[in-house]
Amino acid sequence: MHSNPKTWRRPSLLRVAAYAGLAFLHLPLLFIALYAFNSDDSGYSFPIQSLTLRWFYRALERTDIHEAIALSLSVAAMATVIAMVLGTLTAAALNRDRFFGKDAFTTMLIMPIALPGIVTGIALLSAFKMMEVNPGYWTIVIGHATFCVVIVHNNVVARLRRLPDRLWEASMDLGADTLTTLRYIILPQLSTALLAGGILAFALSVDELIVTTFTAGADQTLPIWLMGQLGRPREVAITNVVALAIMLITMPLILLAWRLTRDGEASPNAR
Repeated sequence: MHSNPKTWRRPSLLRVAAYAGLAFLHLPLLFIALYAFNSDDSGYSFPIQSLTLRWFYRALERTDIHEAIALSLSVAAMATVIAMVLGTLTAAALNRDRFFGKDAFTTMLIMPIALPGIVTGIALLSAFKMMEVNPGYWTIVIGHATFCVVIVHNNVVARLRRLPDRLWEASMDLGADTLTTLRYIILPQLSTALLAGGILAFALSVDELIVTTFTAGADQTLPIWLMGQLGRPREVAITNVVALAIMLITMPLILLAWRLTRDGEASPNAR
């Protein structure tokens, strides 16, 4: 039997289109990494004459960069902790129980990540002003936690929906109370989903710019610092170095989160 050329051409074209799309999205990241080693002061001269590490040494000497990185990591860690607690609790409440207004509550929960960031930022800033709260560290944490909660919630809900009811029933039949069942049966099944949700929330928090702009006040996270450097041509090379640092921080975390959720089918033997 002779195969129809159309049967293999169509998948090939789709594969080429997919690779082209990935290249279009990731090629600018490659240029940022390359220009971070550019010896020219202008930063974006092409072709690159030679490579150097001096911009990395310059970046290491800048205290403002150290402070921006420390603030971003601290905010991301705190927002992730809050998100893991609240996201797990909301997922547990909405997964099994049925109550009046459940659909409306679910919609409100995912609203911060569904709405444009500028809308969420303005809403948070207005709320802080009404409560006479000055923007600062904790307002940034609250702003980031609003969308980080959704990330963790979605991961945990997806895993809970795969858990068979017989796990709860078998645990109760053997005399375990609710806390014992949660500790030894449910949480081990949720471990990879929680870890993946926390990692992804942390990575997104480090990169967050729009909501942070409205809630940071005078504080500068790393994305805000980068935005401030765009209007300074002499700082282009150092800006590329810091952008590369963000890539190196967030990309492995996102890949790890994807790896943890790729084989997300729950099984009674999962640990």
